[in-house]
Amino acid sequence: MAVFEYTARDPAGNEVSSVYTNVESIPALRCELVKLGYVLVRARRQRGSQRSRGRIRQREVASFAYKFGGMFSAGLSITSSLQVLEQQTENEAFRTVLADIRRRVESGSSLKAAFEEHRSVFSDFFLGMIDAGESSGKLAESLDASARYLEKRLELQEKTRAAFVYPMVVGLVCSLVVISLLIFVVPMFSQLYRRLHVELPGPTQVLVALSTFLRTKWWLLVPALAGAVLAVRRLLKDSRVRVRWDRLKIRTPLIGPLSRLILVSQFVRTFGMLISVGVPIIEALDAAGKVVRNEEIARVTADLQQAVRTGHPVAESLRTHSIFPPMVIQLVASGEEAGILSEMLTKAADLLDKDADRLATSLLVKLEPTLTVVMGLVIGLVLMGVYLPMFDYMACLK
Repeated sequence: MAVFEYTARDPAGNEVSSVYTNVESIPALRCELVKLGYVLVRARRQRGSQRSRGRIRQREVASFAYKFGGMFSAGLSITSSLQVLEQQTENEAFRTVLADIRRRVESGSSLKAAFEEHRSVFSDFFLGMIDAGESSGKLAESLDASARYLEKRLELQEKTRAAFVYPMVVGLVCSLVVISLLIFVVPMFSQLYRRLHVELPGPTQVLVALSTFLRTKWWLLVPALAGAVLAVRRLLKDSRVRVRWDRLKIRTPLIGPLSRLILVSQFVRTFGMLISVGVPIIEALDAAGKVVRNEEIARVTADLQQAVRTGHPVAESLRTHSIFPPMVIQLVASGEEAGILSEMLTKAADLLDKDADRLATSLLVKLEPTLTVVMGLVIGLVLMGVYLPMFDYMACLK
C-alpha cells in the first residue's frame, strides 16, 4: 500500500488538501474520496515510509488523548475533533495517521477499527480503552484515563532510565580509557621492550595482541557486532528462548526485583483502568498481559483468566502467583469486597511505582562504589600488564 498527498473538492466547492494512506493507486484513491463525497483534483505518491518521515513518540499519543477527550466532552464530534488535532499536529507522521483515522471514521468505520489500522502507534491498551469507551458511551473518560496511564508509564520509564545514567557513563568512560591505553600506550611500551629484548609475560602478550587487533583489524568489529545483534534478535524470536529470557530478567539478583515491580505495576494499572471503563475482567486481563510484553507475565495472565472463568475471585487467583506482592493481593481483596476493584488496582499500581522508584535509587547507591572499584581494577590490571616487563628488566639490572 502507498501514501498519497492529494487535493480534493468538497460538496460545497472548497478545496482541501491532505494525505491518504493504504491505497494502491490514484484511481483507488479517487474511489475512496467519492465515497466520502469529495472530488479528486490532483494527487501524487508520497515518497518514503512513515518511519522515514518521523517517529511518533508515546508522549505525543498521550497529549493527543487528552486533547481528543477534552474536545469530545466539550461537544465537538469525533471527526471535527480529529480534524482539528490533525491540523494542530506538527509531527508529519502523526498527522498522516490522524488523517487516515478521520477518513475511516467518515466512511463509516468504528473508532476502534480506525485506530486498529495503526497498531504500531497505538498500544493494545489504548485500543481496548477506545473500544470500551465507544461501546459504553464513556469515550471522553476512556481517553482521559488512557492519557493518564501513558503519562504514568513514561514517568516511571524516565525515572528508571535516569537511575542508570551514571552506571552507563562510568562503563563508557572505563571502556574509552582501556581502548585508549591499548591503542596509544601499549604499542609504545611494546616497541621499547622489543629493543631491550625483554621477554614479555603472559598478561602483557595478551595486551599486545589486543592492541594489534584494535589498530590493524578494528573494522572486523563492525560485522561481528552486527552479526551478534542479528543473532540475538533471531534467538529472541524463538518462543522457548523468549520465555527463558523474560524469566531471567525478573529473577536476576540485582535487576530482577526492579524489573518485576515495573512489570507488575504496568499489568495492575492497565487491568484497573480497563475495568474502570467497563471492560469485562477476562478481556481486561488479556489486554493487560499483552501490554506488558513479557512471556512470563503472559503465562501468568492465562492462568488468571482460567481461574476467573471457573469462578475464583481475582485476589485468590493472584495469590497463587508469587510475582504479585502481598500488598497488591490485599488491596485487590479489599476492592472486591467493597465493589471498588478498579480504584484499588490503581492505588496498588501507584504504590508499586513508588517502590520501584525507591528500589532504583537504592540500587544506584549500591552500584556507584561497586562500579568505581571495578573501573579502577580494570584500568589497574591493564597498567600492571604494561609495566610487568619493566619490573622484570629492572630486577635483572640489580
